[in-house]
Amino acid sequence: MSGATRAVLDPADAQTLQVVAEGGIEDVDAAVQAAHRAFAGGQGQWPRTPASERAALLRRVAGLLQRDREEIALIESRDTGKTLEEGRVDVDDVTNAFSYFADLVVNESGGRVVDAGSPDVHSVIVHEPVGVCAMITPWNYPLLQASWKIAPALAAGNTLVIKPSEVTPLSTVHLVALLVEAGLPAGVANIVTGAGVPVGARLAEHPQVDLFSFTGGLASGTTAAQSAVAGAKKIALELGGKNPNVVFADACATDEAFDTAVDQALNAAFIHSGQVCSAGSRLIIEESVRDRFVTELARRAERIKLGRGTAAGVECGPLVSQQQFDKVAGYVASALAEGAKLRCGGSRPEPSEQRPATGYFYAPTVLDSCHRDMLVIREETFGPILTVEAFHDEEEAVALANDTEYGLAGAVWSGDTARARRVAARLRHGTIWINDFHPYLPQAEWGGFGKSGIGRELGPSGLDEYRESKHIYENLKPEPVRWFAG
Repeated sequence: MSGATRAVLDPADAQTLQVVAEGGIEDVDAAVQAAHRAFAGGQGQWPRTPASERAALLRRVAGLLQRDREEIALIESRDTGKTLEEGRVDVDDVTNAFSYFADLVVNESGGRVVDAGSPDVHSVIVHEPVGVCAMITPWNYPLLQASWKIAPALAAGNTLVIKPSEVTPLSTVHLVALLVEAGLPAGVANIVTGAGVPVGARLAEHPQVDLFSFTGGLASGTTAAQSAVAGAKKIALELGGKNPNVVFADACATDEAFDTAVDQALNAAFIHSGQVCSAGSRLIIEESVRDRFVTELARRAERIKLGRGTAAGVECGPLVSQQQFDKVAGYVASALAEGAKLRCGGSRPEPSEQRPATGYFYAPTVLDSCHRDMLVIREETFGPILTVEAFHDEEEAVALANDTEYGLAGAVWSGDTARARRVAARLRHGTIWINDFHPYLPQAEWGGFGKSGIGRELGPSGLDEYRESKHIYENLKPEPVRWFAG
């Protein structure tokens, strides 16, 4: 095939971690053809494999993930820059996803019966696999995002080709190896490592691909989706967010409640250095508690321990690449030029034993006095930047939170349960947390409004994304129609 290679870098020191194959168009074509043969050709046994056997394979994968938990967590930490503990959590979440979809598919009924109005007709809606699924995953949660696509696709009986981000491919390579070890037939799951162009672009347009699933940035996602739609493919897109964390004054009524709200605002904004599609990067806080809240928030943000994700005691790792570092620095510079007030951060921290000078480290940054016209408020920054906006009443809080082109996630903090639920109901975002931030459940659907994408992952709808519905109408007592005289 192409024979090209790419060096995968450790973001903590910019040194080479591993060298992987750099795929090209011919590699994509070979992988798609293998998936097509495994689905529809003479080898196409996987779609006809009983659900119980597909579920059993997913459970074996879950067991192998736990067997390799420490190894995979280390791979994920070194490849993405996140802490080792975050890597362990990711492996556990991926394990839960495989187990969930195994349970979901094996416990389904034989189809939905449709009343045809006659005892002589049996009418039922059943599910069929879509076919060959092309999957593109992002660099921030490579293993987790791969599992959200691979597990339901296999559970439904599909075959697949996955392209992980060229920046962080290593854990996905390991996962595909575990699928093979678990007994997945040849050709069912295929991986092509390489850049969005040409690998991702070819996957989107390939005529033998039946479904195109993409998680990543808005610009590249919409471009790829246009190619996929031109081929009448089924598509699913998750394109990011600009997520509000709305804090009412009554959520800070006691010292304990205040401490919890501040701690959760830090978690919302700075976990994995803010490189999270659901990050609470917009703090929208009631004016009466703004100064106290932001002062304490900035004080704690300055104390976050930055360093290599594998080092003991480190709380936040580097950004994933030089490109991402430059992007974050650019957003901070533009915000300050537009009148934002820097409360902490805003630069590369001093190098140390845990923070090599060549690493892509950026200090957690809090920007106060922000407003809607700022670039840093409008666009997804995907870094350790927390902006602060203030409101005076409930109506203004809702208006600010909904004033975004994205609609992925958000949170409401209030000691008034009725108000929290009322505001949550009015927010135009796919997931709303009340008095919490960032938990997710495999059983719950994940998706967004607006430019955050289309389609759903996780939950029953996550399985349905990888299936088609078929109506089987059986006449138990056929009779002549006699429409015509002859």
